[in-house]
Amino acid sequence: MKDSDAPSSTLHEKQESPSTNEHTETAKDEHGVYDVGERPVNRLNAVFENPLAGVPRERLFEDVERFCKRFGLEEYVDTFKKGALISQNPAGAQDLVELSEEEKEVLRREHTHKWSQPWQLYFMASMCSLAAAVQGMDETVNNGAQAIYLKQLGIKGHKNEENLTGLIVGAPYLACAILGCWLTEPLNRYLARRGTIFLSCFIAAVASVWEGVANSWVNLFIARFVLGLGIGSKSSTVPVYAAECSPAPIRGALVMMWQMWTAFGIMMGNIMGVAFMGLKEDLSWRLMLGSTVVLPLIVCAQVYFCPESPRWLIQHNKVEKAFRAFRTLRPTDLQAARDLYYAYVGVELERRVNKGKNFFTMFAELFTIPRNARATLASWIVMFMQQFCGVNIIAYYSTTIFQDSGYTIQEALLASMGTGILNWVFALPAFFTIDTWGRRNLLLFTFPFLAITLFWAGFSFWIETGIKASKKRVAMVTTGMYLFEVFYSPGEGPVPFTYSAEAFPLHVREVGMSWATATTWCFNFIISFTWPSLRRAFQPQGAFAWYAGWCLVGWVLVLLFVPETKELTLEELDQVFSVPTWKHATYQLKNAIWHFRVWVLRQKLEPLPKFYEGAENLVW
Repeated sequence: MKDSDAPSSTLHEKQESPSTNEHTETAKDEHGVYDVGERPVNRLNAVFENPLAGVPRERLFEDVERFCKRFGLEEYVDTFKKGALISQNPAGAQDLVELSEEEKEVLRREHTHKWSQPWQLYFMASMCSLAAAVQGMDETVNNGAQAIYLKQLGIKGHKNEENLTGLIVGAPYLACAILGCWLTEPLNRYLARRGTIFLSCFIAAVASVWEGVANSWVNLFIARFVLGLGIGSKSSTVPVYAAECSPAPIRGALVMMWQMWTAFGIMMGNIMGVAFMGLKEDLSWRLMLGSTVVLPLIVCAQVYFCPESPRWLIQHNKVEKAFRAFRTLRPTDLQAARDLYYAYVGVELERRVNKGKNFFTMFAELFTIPRNARATLASWIVMFMQQFCGVNIIAYYSTTIFQDSGYTIQEALLASMGTGILNWVFALPAFFTIDTWGRRNLLLFTFPFLAITLFWAGFSFWIETGIKASKKRVAMVTTGMYLFEVFYSPGEGPVPFTYSAEAFPLHVREVGMSWATATTWCFNFIISFTWPSLRRAFQPQGAFAWYAGWCLVGWVLVLLFVPETKELTLEELDQVFSVPTWKHATYQLKNAIWHFRVWVLRQKLEPLPKFYEGAENLVW
């Protein structure tokens, strides 16, 4: 779409003063429209206000009429006018005389009955959940299989046994980090969200069969590397797709289904290890790896019946199709029109800001534009810590860790299945709290317990071996690892992908999500590749303590640099990430000290002011 085609009143942005002071000023053209054309490129999308705020009603209605005429939506023009009025001032929607009492009740129900949504929305969520389960199985089915194929394929006893083991275990994550995640942007551009999900799951199905028939460690490495090409683009696309389709009040819960059902897949992968363990060795590990072919084929069929992301359709000028998608995903036409028009004007603003940019320019903007840089830093922290909290040493190596503590291989597989079950079951609390208690609070609450449980599991290896002592060591190691899963699942489990999927503005969302997922898969490969050597050099005590220390570092990083994002629209998050980092860190330090004095020292103090109150007066 050409710039001149966008409704002029939809382009509304804070304008920087040409003076040297830090405060922002506004400048409008003759139509009362904020002029973005003269903004410095490094500050151009520093903050996007509500693009409809302050637009005169007559002008707003004229823009809506032109919009409906342009995209063949004339029969819904009255509905779009009401939707635009609601978007202009959501807090005052109940006072609009244009709305009937029935329509006002619909808007109230968004908050009083937020789970009352069309079945198609939940069908979409179920498809995303199964796509996540595909990934979980792909990750952990290798846990039990490696105990067998290391010997079958001649890796056991090889002079480079540790490196080869780490390389094969980490092959999918190496592929994700260096290639798979970076395919997200071009795949999404040409195949859209649904097409990318279909292709990534098809690749996963093919790679699963390939793994099962591999006849050498080289062949198995290549198969698992190809598997990573599907994992990378899928893990980047599915959370974004879910975020763009979901209404704000339940967006966090629906997006976090990614991690919850990844945990389900992890559990299923461990169950497959137990299910096929009793068969002939050369057959059992092949069936374990090949069992992951079923779920991706189901997703390939299911995604066909899901609507495309409305925001992707708007971005690609398919507005009429976007309205049909929103009508499928929202309870009423009024809500569909409201969300469509508000998303459209935001996309048009971003389209102007993003005109003439390519992938490399957008990638650079992740670090050069302050609003984006804060989202980049925050998503990097949560994604980095998802790996360096140590979870995947349990997901990938729990069988061998349990064997080291004193289990037989059959007992170790059963114990590993227990970690998978706990990982899934204890993701349920996050489903109910991520949109109420918030992303930050879940992380800040669980990180200290992750550190404690890792110290517990690692230090338990100091219990001496022997018949009686061995039972104590087995019990202590198992308890520490199980408790770790209990605290991981509601915190660092679901939050990172949910957070990253919503943190970036639309025009750099694919690139930003590629960055975030490449981060997690890069460090995933690092820990999966280095764990055998780390365990030998530091012993289990020191290796577990290493990751326990990182959990404490993660608590500090989240406290200072990760803003809260719960219950905000994707557009409102622009204002959250436009708050200067030093202001956020300073306030959160004061907030932490306040909580320590009140809850630990039992002092009676006045409550701190809410941070985002008066945010319009902050220096952007």
